[in-house]
Amino acid sequence: MNPHAQAPASWSGLWAALWGHRQLIRKMAYREIVGRYQGSIMGLLWSLLNPILMLAVYTFVFSVVFQARWGGVQESKGQFAMVLFAGLIVHGLFAEVLNRAPQLVLGNTNYVKKVVFPLEILPVVALVAAGFHALISVCVLLGGLWIVHGSIPVTALLLPLVIIPFLLLTLGIAWFLASLGVFVRDMGQIIVFLTTVLLFVSPVFFPLHALPAAVRPWVQLNPLTPVIEQVRAVVVWGQLPDVGILAALFAAGLLVAWAGFAWFQKTRQGFADVL
Repeated sequence: MNPHAQAPASWSGLWAALWGHRQLIRKMAYREIVGRYQGSIMGLLWSLLNPILMLAVYTFVFSVVFQARWGGVQESKGQFAMVLFAGLIVHGLFAEVLNRAPQLVLGNTNYVKKVVFPLEILPVVALVAAGFHALISVCVLLGGLWIVHGSIPVTALLLPLVIIPFLLLTLGIAWFLASLGVFVRDMGQIIVFLTTVLLFVSPVFFPLHALPAAVRPWVQLNPLTPVIEQVRAVVVWGQLPDVGILAALFAAGLLVAWAGFAWFQKTRQGFADVL
């Protein structure tokens, strides 16, 4: 591999990067997941305890302290917790990947300067690691639904149809931010602020129907809004996903993933000069 050659930025280059380096991605993601809890007494058990504790805290604060309700006629605190937690999982995955993205190349300068390394897999590794923790949270959510309702909606099997385009969208933005973070060092602080704001302007803590009619279209422009709504539909409410929304999500996910990958590949030759 010639380090001075132009890296491929086509669709075939994208899929070749993902498939061709799948073993390296798996090993690096595993190392990152295990390394996060290295030295702690409970180790990987924290990946299960963290979402359970988070669910308990948010349930207490919003349904007990603030007496918040989603709008159901016979809604219990458990039901409210499940609805809330579903939104938190989506935002948590998105925020974890994007918050790390601007530092991915900056934190691995040895890969840029000393060896020929497929830098484009760094955002993929971050996404896989974040996806692992999101999967644990989904298992906690399904367990909570079983406790609250005594069953899990069969439509929960359709969750991958909603999550896959969301992962593509997240990965595309991560590629873009990983590159931009090399040239604009303030990007890390900016993204952390924006993802925090996004938590409160997404339908995580409130239903869309509770918003004023004039505000609702603006919230619907939020890329997290359709994902959160469709995740709740298939997992919590037991409804089929909206085919039109799914088609739009897949189209947007594929487009953003390719655009982010192309941007990363086109700008990577300047990394060594800046670092």
